[in-house]
Amino acid sequence: MKQVIKSYALFLIGLFIASMGVALSAKAGLGTSPVASVPYSVSLVNHTLTFGWWLNMWSVLQIAVQIALLRKKCKPVEIIIQTVLAFVYGYLTDFSCKLISGLQANTYIMQFALMILSCFVLGFGIWIQFKGGVAMLPGETMNRAISEVTGKKYENIKIFFDVLYIIVAAAICFIFIGKLEGVREGSIIAAVLIGNIIKLYNSLYNKLTRKKLQTA
Repeated sequence: MKQVIKSYALFLIGLFIASMGVALSAKAGLGTSPVASVPYSVSLVNHTLTFGWWLNMWSVLQIAVQIALLRKKCKPVEIIIQTVLAFVYGYLTDFSCKLISGLQANTYIMQFALMILSCFVLGFGIWIQFKGGVAMLPGETMNRAISEVTGKKYENIKIFFDVLYIIVAAAICFIFIGKLEGVREGSIIAAVLIGNIIKLYNSLYNKLTRKKLQTA
């Protein structure tokens, strides 16, 4: 029981750090990560809900896709956990946006630096979530469900949807705002960088743990 509590606590810490990474990318103004790009673009067009709440709506859609695909194979407990964690993530994203509301990026260099920082923060948050090892957010579990049903590799499914999200977000901005806002060069850089940053954290962690074992 203690291990389960510890794992969920670690996952929630990772969730908060990841939400801060998303908030920093939004503040940079050079486009958010592919997964958040569509709800962020919608939040720029429609101010009825906050960015975090549009993330929640997006997560509900992804959960619905999973249920439609898996049907009887769908695990109700897993769906409930995903839904709760998704709404927690949406709340944390709004909270993180408020925490850094006073942060200013007045030049392109500052925007770019903030965007790179957001990639490292988001990557760290995702890495900690993996270390928690208790759950996945709806976007990733939807990709896993599609992979399971189609027989396609998970990595290829993820790449396909990351690209699709960027295209959809760009279309929303062009149609309703007349310019790119929710998705820009930062979205493409994030798509390339974040996976490699997670690998870097993993490599550093493995080196540190090996050193500890050798000195023990």
